[in-house]
Formats: sequence, C-alpha cells, structure tokens
Amino acid sequence: MCGIVGAVSNRNIVPILIEGLKRLEYRGYDSCGVAVHQDAELKRARSTSRVAELDAQVAEDHIHSGTGIAHTRWATHGVPAVHNAHPHFSKGPGVDPQGPGRIALVHNGIIENHDELRAELKARGYQFDSQTDTEVIAHLVDQLYNGDLLEAVQQALLRLRGAYAIAVFCRDEPHRVIGARHGSPLVLGVGETENFVASDAMALAGVTDQIVYLEEGDVVDLQMGKVWISNRDAQGRYQAVQREVRTVHAHTGAAELGPYRHYMQKEIFEQPVAIANTLDSVEGISPELFGDGAYRIFKDVDSVLILACGTSYYAGLTAKYWLESMAKIPTSVEVASEYRYRDSVPNPRTLVVTITQSGETADTLAALKHARSLGMEHTLTVCNVSTSAMVRECRLAYITRAGAEIGVASTKAFTTQLVGLFLLTLALAQTRGHLNDEQEAEHLKALRHLPVAVQAVLALEPQIIAWSEEFARKENALFLGRGLHYPIALEGALKLKEISYIHAEAYPAGELKHGPLALVTSAMPVVTVAPNDALLEKLKSNIQEVRARGGELFVFADSDTKIESEAGVHVIRMPEHYGALSAILHTVPLQLLAYHTACARGTDVDKPRNLAKSVTVE
Repeated sequence: MCGIVGAVSNRNIVPILIEGLKRLEYRGYDSCGVAVHQDAELKRARSTSRVAELDAQVAEDHIHSGTGIAHTRWATHGVPAVHNAHPHFSKGPGVDPQGPGRIALVHNGIIENHDELRAELKARGYQFDSQTDTEVIAHLVDQLYNGDLLEAVQQALLRLRGAYAIAVFCRDEPHRVIGARHGSPLVLGVGETENFVASDAMALAGVTDQIVYLEEGDVVDLQMGKVWISNRDAQGRYQAVQREVRTVHAHTGAAELGPYRHYMQKEIFEQPVAIANTLDSVEGISPELFGDGAYRIFKDVDSVLILACGTSYYAGLTAKYWLESMAKIPTSVEVASEYRYRDSVPNPRTLVVTITQSGETADTLAALKHARSLGMEHTLTVCNVSTSAMVRECRLAYITRAGAEIGVASTKAFTTQLVGLFLLTLALAQTRGHLNDEQEAEHLKALRHLPVAVQAVLALEPQIIAWSEEFARKENALFLGRGLHYPIALEGALKLKEISYIHAEAYPAGELKHGPLALVTSAMPVVTVAPNDALLEKLKSNIQEVRARGGELFVFADSDTKIESEAGVHVIRMPEHYGALSAILHTVPLQLLAYHTACARGTDVDKPRNLAKSVTVE
C-alpha cells in the first residue's frame, strides 16, 4: 500500500528519500513523488511510472535539499495520474494557480469527511487540482497555519475523520517536518543530527537503526537533532509523551533477486528455509510458545474466533479444520472487513486470533479492536513482523520468520502462517487434554521433516512449467478440494487470478453438482487437489463427474491415490502423503502453477495491477 518517507538533515536527503521509496516498492503503488524545501520554495517531482523514473526526473530537475518528503501512492480517491500523485501542495486564496503554495504533504489512509471539508475550503478560496482526499489535509493545514506548523497540524487533525499517516512541511519553516498517525502505521527514525519518518522501518534500512514505533494518535515534530512527540489526552489537549527507541535491523538483503527471475519465484523457493526458521525455537509443544500467560488463557477459553483478510483468511479456514478435529474446540473464521460491521454474539471466553503478514492490515486491526470492545480480551496474533501494531495490540503472539516478502502475492508468509497455526492447534489440544506425549512426538517429527518435504515438492517445477503453457491460453479455471484441502484450493485460485489475471474460482468438490458443473467444458481446466485422505474416494467420484462433461483435469495427487493419467486427465504425483500437514505441501505446486502461468502470459508477476502488498486502508 502507500509508502511515506520524510527527513530533516544538514545533508542532501533526496537520495535517501528515493532509496526509501525503492525499499517500499514491494508494497504496490500507482504513482510516486518527492517534494523538498529548496531555495526558500517548495519544489517537487511526480511520476506515474516506477521510482527509477522519478529518480531520473529528480536528477534532471536538480532537486536537492536537507528537508523533504516522498511517497508511493496506491490509488483510492482519483485515478492514477500525475495530478493525483503525492506530495500535494496547498493553494490558498491569492496564490498563483501555477505556484507551489506553502504546505507540502503526503498521506496514507482515507479521510472519510473529505467532501464536507473540500466544500468548506473551496468557499474560503482554496484551489483543488486533484480528486484526492489528501489535498484537503494540505489546504486545511494551510488555512490553520499561523506561524507554527506543529500547532496547525494538531488543529487540523481535530477536524479529520478516518485513518491517516501524514508527513508535512512548510515553506516558511525550513528544517522541520511534522508526522502524525491514526489508524495507519508510521515510524520515527532517530539520527545524531538528522531525523526521519517513514511508514515502514524497512524504508530507513542503512540510514538509521534507531526506530520509534509511533502509537495511535501520536504527532511527531522533527527538526535537526531534536524530536518531540505529543498525543491527545482525554480532554483533547496535546501533551508531550515518551516513546521507546528500539534498535531495529531492518531487512536489506531480502531485496536481492539472486538467480531468480522474480521475487515471487525466489520466495516460493525460500519456503523450506522460512519454515525451518519459523520452527527454529520449537523444542516441544507448550502454550508458552505464544507468550507469557498463555497457559492460563488457553485453559480459560472455550472457543476460537479467527479474523483475517485475503490469503491469511484462507490460512484461518485451514486452521479451523485442525482446531476442531485435533483440539476439539469450536472455531469460527471471519473476513475481518465484514466482522466489524455486523451484529455478532460476543463470548468473553473466546480466543480471538488474528492472522496477518505485515501486522498493519487496517481491516484486521479494526476487527481486533471491535472484538475487544465487545469484551473479548483473550487475543493472539500469528504475524511475520514482531514490531508491528498487531503484535503490540495482542496479548499473545507467534512470530513467523518468513523474512521480508517482496512479491505482492503471498507465498512463504502463507505457509509459515500455517505452521504457526498448526503449533497453536497442538498447544490448545495439549491444554485441553487431547494431545498425549506419543502424539506430540509424532507431530514434532513431521514438522521437523516439513522443510525437506517442501524441497521435494519444489523439484516438481519442470512438470508444472509444462502445465503452465496450457493454462496461459485459458481465461477461466476451476479449483477443487475437499475437507482440509478446500481452503488450499481457494488459495490456489486466488494466486492464479492475482498474478495471471485468469478468472479462477474454487469449490468444495462435493458442490460441483450444485451449480459449478454447468461451467465445465473442454475449455475450462479443472485443478484438483487429491491427497490420500478419508475423502479420496468421494473426490474420485467428483473427478469422474468432470470427465463425463468433457472437462480437462489437472490433478495434484499423492503417490498412492491410484489416480492415473489418461486422455483429459493430467496427473502430477506428490512425493509423499503428509497427513495433517498435507495442506502445506499441496500449497506449493499451486503457487508454482500460478507463477509460471503468469510468466507465460507476460504479466508483472511481483507487482500485479490494482493490488498492494500491505493493505493499510479500509
């Protein structure tokens, strides 16, 4: 999603701003821009191309300064176009329509009352050049400015409804940048004689490792060698606050492609290591894997509520099968963006589990807060970022160690989430008396062998490449799975549509006769996940239903399923059946199928159109 970088220094910070944007490119964006305080004026460059083009434009225009802000935008209000790109400048009454005004601002999030503020500011003579909600904030700060930028920003924030992270500077106050956050992440980077603000610590890698994770409602005043943080008290007055400075070694090497064509391919092949790292500290099953006090909480809960979005939601659906069959605990899984807007029946003895790769997913954070407002205080997150807002908001956490994931389509984050959720299942089963020592030993042995098993699946890549040539010519596809593997079919369909733009849907195989079978023709490839489990014979019947209608099947089958290749039935044999963890193994070939199909179609694999990596707006 959108990215922010800002800086105040006595050196030229434009290269730092540009490099910061490059480190945030993985989040997805439609446009980018940079603005600086130069020669007592505001100066900027904006582009609807990549950051590399912006870098060339900055060099051509000789943009340099010790004070500036930069941004990558994922379009919400207004089409992707230069006039909608950030940074935005204020243009008050009497300002030259072609001039820059005095306020420069970048913004992540959505301002819900922007229409009424726009009407008010237009009546005061402000000129609008964009369709964005962000430009409203720049004009509002300008209208309230009376010589003190911090005071103007604080007053403006009182008028805003919605979510935001902003960075703003003023023509009349060089060497000063104000940042603020409410519902969108923002971090402060502290240097000796310079200070930085960014939406992600990764943007500041190599610049400073002294990071402050700003809390909800914080406003930060950056000057050279000085930083002030304030927050509103219960009476709405801003008071100085202290925040912990942490030493954070942000990922830098993760941005190197090495021998791979795309980050997505690299991350698919990193899964054995990512899973091994996620399991590195697991010597036995214990509630304390999830934090101090976990045993007491696990003993108290009588149900589980999983909140997540997108790929993480499918991880939650998979975990429901494990939790109910192994831990014998009732489990519901909710799309986070829907849960907070419906009437539900709260249970204070529910364990609320959030799943998120970034830990900053706006809908999941809001759903968590909604659950807590209903009296459900037992909270746990499975997350890949230990310093994220989600980890700070939850009582318990399991940190996956997938490392930085650059490709928009999640791969190693998903499989490590499944590992974390399987460990949670075992810990709850143990606490509830449904896991004996022998079973624990068997599951731990299977988990430790999992990286090797995934490596064996990756060796199937040449066969999957051959399938992808066929898929690349299609515009629609069906994915089928049963039981535990139905959510994996959903994830496979999502991956294919995300990066190849082929319309794909997934169904429980038993639902074929209830509608989807009408779509099956020779032009509709049907991908089937076929593990050797209790539902295999039922699945074989579903396969015959497809064949009888002339459908062409592509089956990922365990070696002992006795499903053979024939006319219209293509089979790739998985190296081994993996019991309860089979869902993780069957995810990998579906990732490879989507990846190589997208390559064959020539799409932008790592940055698919219209999508963002970290969804930090509702």
